[in-house]
Formats: sequence, structure tokens, C-alpha cells
Amino acid sequence: MEEPPQLELSNLEIQNTGPDTRDEKTDEVDDCPIEEVRLTVPITDDPTLPVLTFRTWFLGLTSCALLAFCNQFFGYRQNPLYISSLSVQIVVLPIGRLMAACLPRKVVGIKGTRWSFSLNPGPFNLKEHVLITIFANSGSSYVYAVGVITIVKAFYHRDIHPLAAMLLTQTTQLMGYGWAGLFRKFLVDSPYMWWPSNLVQVSLFRALHEKEKRPKGGSTRLQFFLVVLAASFAYYTVPNYLFPTISSISVVCLVWRNSVTAQQIGSGAHGLGVGSFGLDWATVAGFLGTPLSTPAFAIMNVMAGFFLVVYVLLPVAYWSNAYDARRFPIISSNVFMANGSRYDVSRVLDPATFKFSQSGYDDAGQINLSIFFAFNYGLSFAALAATLSHVALFHGRSIWRQTKATVSGQQTDVHTRLMKKNYMAVPQWWFHVMLVLVLGLSIFACEGFGQELQLPYWGVLLAAGLAFFSTLPIGIITATTNQQPLNVVTELIIGYLYPGRPLASVAFKTYGYISMSQAIMFLMDFKLGHYMKIPPRSMFAVQLVGTVLASSVYFGTSWWLLESVGNICDPARLPAGSPWTCPSDEVFYNASVIWGVVGPQRIFGRLGRYAKMNYFFLAGALAPVPMWALSRAFPERGWIRLINMPVLLSATGVMPSARSVNYLMWGAVGLTFNHVVYRRYKAWWARHNYVLSAALDAGVAFMGIASYAMLQSRGVNGVNWWGLQVDDHCDLARCPTAPGISVPGCPVQ
Repeated sequence: MEEPPQLELSNLEIQNTGPDTRDEKTDEVDDCPIEEVRLTVPITDDPTLPVLTFRTWFLGLTSCALLAFCNQFFGYRQNPLYISSLSVQIVVLPIGRLMAACLPRKVVGIKGTRWSFSLNPGPFNLKEHVLITIFANSGSSYVYAVGVITIVKAFYHRDIHPLAAMLLTQTTQLMGYGWAGLFRKFLVDSPYMWWPSNLVQVSLFRALHEKEKRPKGGSTRLQFFLVVLAASFAYYTVPNYLFPTISSISVVCLVWRNSVTAQQIGSGAHGLGVGSFGLDWATVAGFLGTPLSTPAFAIMNVMAGFFLVVYVLLPVAYWSNAYDARRFPIISSNVFMANGSRYDVSRVLDPATFKFSQSGYDDAGQINLSIFFAFNYGLSFAALAATLSHVALFHGRSIWRQTKATVSGQQTDVHTRLMKKNYMAVPQWWFHVMLVLVLGLSIFACEGFGQELQLPYWGVLLAAGLAFFSTLPIGIITATTNQQPLNVVTELIIGYLYPGRPLASVAFKTYGYISMSQAIMFLMDFKLGHYMKIPPRSMFAVQLVGTVLASSVYFGTSWWLLESVGNICDPARLPAGSPWTCPSDEVFYNASVIWGVVGPQRIFGRLGRYAKMNYFFLAGALAPVPMWALSRAFPERGWIRLINMPVLLSATGVMPSARSVNYLMWGAVGLTFNHVVYRRYKAWWARHNYVLSAALDAGVAFMGIASYAMLQSRGVNGVNWWGLQVDDHCDLARCPTAPGISVPGCPVQ
């Protein structure tokens, strides 16, 4: 019986197949203007390779769903674990090859159509691997709108319609996809928009697909991965269930148990972290991501910024009592009354309208911040200005030259020519239709359902306009310098235009800034597909399906946990040993109070205590100038250009959800592997470093899910003993030190 013709979507996109494409010969000349790209990205292509295969869909969808579930599941925990797509990139290779070796090759026809598919169209190839990784990228990217749902249900203790919540989750992600489509010509097709971070993945793909020989007396990368995975899985039983205290150990607190000042200095969870450490991979990689994939010079910049802020600026400001700092904890994301107690947000919110109450605010008084939280906002202002200044000084000429070449449309390179010759482009109207549809659904989500999200239609349109006008310039900066400027502008704008509405503030930021950030991520993936010669329509399908699936899983996981875990995000009411403390969401909640409920005018404006923080904009703009001048004066000293002021200023940007012990362990592990091991044992590093990171992440994730499913979901949180506390036993570190301030659980000075 004759088999029906097998039709693959990837094959439908082929426009021109030359006789030499199957063995990847090419007559093209590598004329890419960027040297790093010429040294890394191959100029060959085989457009006949099957792409959207059963393996791609099965492994891609599974990876996307698993990463989305794991990252949201662990995102609510005391030590949130972020699992990147790097883990999937490494893990799926042996699985794909196993499927190619075991699955039947028979072609199955679909009745009534010319379509057919095969479970096994041949050897597992590089393009399938890339598309599976693109699926994983969608699953690993945090869905910011889930944070909005969390603060509504767990912090404000209000209901939100599940359909409104789902629409918010989907539309904010898909709007970014629409912006990405509009600017593909400028940010993907142009050879000058080279996206440096993609070269790491290109190098890893090439390394993984090279034939590997097991070294004598050694192991293959797969064997090494499985050994580390098993060890990580077994060990995580200790910090996750049996002995959570070892996640953050403070030597100072164990010695000086009754000293507030000593515990402020020694606590790794609530203080400066002097003498603290953690024996938990989640402590190392939980907030800052795995340090094993971060270059040593970037780690040095981050740690230099951390030491300057936490060990110089913070102690001077706190013990000199700037802004009455000693009335409050030294590090905290909470908002406070003048007497040192927690600010009662319910007093300044009208329960009937869920809007700001001026009379309640007059009665409660001004909002006060911990000195660290106040300076952290100032540093975010400085980092934004410093990013623009740094890029203008160090990269301004090259960006301007590259932008002119891109806009003219005359500059192409070998990669763009190969893509245009071999594959059909995605029609622009696909993106236009998507944008119109998503904008309509966004307005419906905000205006419908009793206006639960508080953002009017003009707010959605204004946010969309900001995203539209910012995607291209920020995309140019990211594509050429690997930096994405921090953004507090959306919060400032809506805080001044539409104050007193907490959900309007966070929804506006989500549609305005986060959709733009999503666009940057999509464009980065588009460029990776461009380098790896993935058919554009296959990329479109994978990114679209992956985005919808990831958003749905993030939403479903968060809704399930918010409904099923009692007192989630409320550490005071959680049982001993429960990890569901939601540190990142607590920071997000307090930010919604600052920017949304009370508004920037009453905090950073003329009516607030912290108006002088606006001087950080000026300081940040000037900060890169000395380094730029020194690099011009001493061009032979290349290390000067590696001092990155925006990174230094934004180093503590994820604190106080991240803690001092996270930075100390992240920096120690990162510099050990990416500086010491890299220099002394480069062959071992090249072979095992990324595999080690993926195995550690996967082991922690599997054990965390297993222990929750089998034990913690049934209320079995471990043996009740001293080591069960998910903290560092530095309770006094959260106390004020000003005389006469009385706070429950703290001694009066």
C-alpha cells in the first residue's frame, strides 16, 4: 500500500532548495559586520530538515508547561527557584535522540486530507532542538500579571473574576508579541541588531550537537547530568523538609542572641548578612538566577554594587538616623506608621470603592519606608538615568550608525539572505490582526466585570502607546549592548494621572512596560531563530502557542495555590515549616500601596518625605561620565570599560525580596566557577559548567514538587524542632533601634 505524502509545515515554508543544501554547503560569503557573530554563527543551512515534528510539539509543549508550573509553584516559596530554559536545552537532547531511536517511522495519514505525520521522521536535528528551547523560553518567562492576581487575593483579600484575571494574564503577554512583530525588520533582519546574549545559546547548541566521545576514565555529559541530578534531588530533602534553617545560617545571631544591633549586622535574611551563609542551591539561585551562566565580570559588577550599597551606604544612612531610619527595620519592604508599627493600609482605602481615602490618610499620617527601601527606589531612579547615559557615552556612535543602516533597509548580511531565499516570511497583517484583537480584549478586561481592574479604556490605550514608542529604542539598546533600561516611568505616570487606585497602577505598568519587556524577549527569540535558520512561520506558531500555554499554566497554578494553601503569603499565620511566604509578591504589594494607593505625589513629590530621592536621577545620569573619561584617557586598559555603572547602581534591585545571604552565596559560587575554575580548569568548565547548573536546578525542582505532593499538601511540614524554622533565627534583626519605639516582639531601647 502506498503511503500518503507527508506534509510538514516547515517544508511548506521552503521557497528555494538548492542541490547542495542537504549537506549544508554554501557559496555565501560571511559578510556580517559584527565580528562576534562571524566567529560564532554558522553560515550554512539545510532547509529540508523537518522542523515542526511530533517530537517538537511533544517535547516543546511538555517543557513549556513544566517550566511554567515549576517557576510559579516555587515563586511563592521562601526561597523561590527560577528554572531557566537552559535546563531544557540540555535535558531534551538525549530524550529527543531516544525518541528518534525508539519510535516507529511509519507515516500515518489523516483521513479525508492530504495531511500526514510521522512519530519519527528521522534523526533528532538541531532545528527541532531550537524550537523546543523556544517553547521552553515561553515557559520560563515570568507572567507579571499573575502578581496582580496574587496581591488582590492574598494581600488585599478581595475577589477578582477568574475570566477577568485570565484575560489580563493572556492579553499582557500577547500584546508584547504584537509589538515584536511590528519591529522585526529593524530589530531582527538588520545585521547590526546582533543580540549578544543569543551567541551563548548558539555556542551551546553547536557544542551539544557535536559528536561526543566518552573520555577515558570520565563520563559523558549525560552521565554527569544524571549523577548530579540524583545527588541534588536527594540532598534537597534536607533544606526543603528536614532542616530548612540551613538555607540561611547566621553565625553572629547564634552568638549574640539578645542584641538587636548584632542581629541587624549578622542576619542574612533581614540584615547585612555579615558571617551568614546557606547550604541550599535554592539560596544560591533562587532570586538572582543561576550564577553558573553569568560572566565573571558581570558578577563582579553586581557584587561591587551590593557591597557599596549594603556595607557602605546603608550603615551610614541607618546609624546616622536619616529619615528617622532607626524607628524602622534596617531592611524591609513594608510601609510603616511614624511610631514604627506597620501601616494600616485599610485605613486609607475606602472599602466600598477600593480607592484612596483622603480622610483616612489624614488620620493615619504619612507613609514611612525603611531606609533601605527608600534608597532602593532612589537607586532605581539613578539606574534608569545611568543606563541612558552609559549607552549614549559608550555606545552612542555605534548605535546611531547601526540604526541609520537599519532604517535605510539597504544593509543585509548572509543570514538575512539565507532566510529570505529559503523560507516564506510571516505576513505583517498577522501581527496587525493580533494587536487589534488583543487591544479589544484588554479594554474589555479593564472596563468589564464591574471595572475590577480600575483602569479605564484611555489608560489601556495610553499604556499601549508607551509600549509602542519605547519598544524600538529600548530594543536597539538591548540588541546592541545587552542592557535593558530599568523602568519606573509607567508607575510615575499613572501615579500622577490617576492616583488612589492600586489595581489601576499595576495594570497600567503591566500593559505599558511589561508588554514592552515581553516584546524584547520575543524579538530575542526571533533573532535566535534567525541565526539558527528556523522557518519564520514555524517560529510564529511555536511562540504563539507557547505564550498562550505558558500564560494559562502560570494562571492556573497561581489560582490553584491561592485557593488551596491556607493563609498563603501571610507568614504570621502559616504553620511552622510552611514555605509559602511569597517574598516577591509582598514587595509587589507594598509597591502597589506606594505608587497606586497613596501615589508618588505623597511620597516622592512635594507632599512626601522622600522628595530628595529625585536627585538620584541627576546622580545616575552623571555616574558613567568618570568611567567613560578614564576609558578614553587609558584605552589600553580594557578593564575600565567593564565597570558598568547601571549594573552597579541596580545591583540590589531585587532586594528586599532577595536577601543578603542570596547575594553572598550567589557571588561566591559564581566567582568560584566562572573565574577560578574557568581560568584553572577551562576544559572541565567548558564541558560541565552549564550541565551542572541544569542538573542542580532540575534536582531541586523535582524534589520540591515531590515533597509537596506527597507530604506538605497533606499538612505534614516536617518534624517540629529548632531547625524547622524557615528563617535564620535572627528575630531581633527586624526590630527598630530608636529609643522609645515599641514594636511587638522587640525590646524597647
